Amino acid sequence: MASGFFAILDDLAALMDDVAVTSKIATQKTAGILGDDLAVNAEKATGFISSREIPVLWAITKGSFINKLIILPIAFLLHWLYKPAIEIILVLGGFYLAFEGVEKIIEFLFHRDKKGHEVVEESVIDEDEGNSEKSKIRSAITTDFILSIEIVIIALGTVLEEQHPLLTQIITVSLVSFLATIGVYGIVALIVRMDDAGFKLIKKSNDKGFFSKLGHLLVKALPVIIKILAIVGTIALILVSGGIFAHNISYLHHFLPTWPSALKDLVLGLSGGLLAVALFTIGKKIYTLAIRK
Repeated sequence: MASGFFAILDDLAALMDDVAVTSKIATQKTAGILGDDLAVNAEKATGFISSREIPVLWAITKGSFINKLIILPIAFLLHWLYKPAIEIILVLGGFYLAFEGVEKIIEFLFHRDKKGHEVVEESVIDEDEGNSEKSKIRSAITTDFILSIEIVIIALGTVLEEQHPLLTQIITVSLVSFLATIGVYGIVALIVRMDDAGFKLIKKSNDKGFFSKLGHLLVKALPVIIKILAIVGTIALILVSGGIFAHNISYLHHFLPTWPSALKDLVLGLSGGLLAVALFTIGKKIYTLAIRK
């Protein structure tokens, strides 16, 4: 009886050791997408009043956990039933990310003079729908869903390469996925609360000495960091989408072979985004004309 119990413990220890080693490898391979995930979600989680930053971030974080709970079983099931389905989902998600990135660029380049008018129109629409905050949260969770698929697929590919048993695969991919959510949104939380931390340092130091200067630095740095994250987040959307196209569309595997991969991803992402924006614009006009008739 005792020997059987210790045998179970030994098997459990071996399983955890395999999970730890494989999780480390999978985390290293997902590091790039996690950096993009951080940039994108940090940009999306900012722009709210101070009292709403943490509640909004918590709502997005819960949505991210739900995304993982949905994606993980579907990813394993699709891999078992029909592997190409995962690539199709990734490509469609890539078009969504590219659309978001290119739309931001178009908005910045051509519609800044109408920004005030657009904000008024958006606020009216949001009031009719309920709350603009909920709309932004939904947008952030949708983007997180696409990035989560990419993270899960990369982690799954890693454990499949290592040819581990199914249980090790499930535990490893699940662990990497949920650690990604905790890590990304934990860092985002620290970023969005920089100004509050700065104000507290200023107050406690009576606006004197080193801590006062540090507090002022944190307060002044936050808007700069947010602007940088907005730019980096937009670029990340396009690069991630371009990478998805390059790796999951066979024709594009050998597209621009002599170009650096980052530049290639940028070109593919921009091209996919422009196509998505054009199709969306045409579809919107057709839908508007159909309603008027």
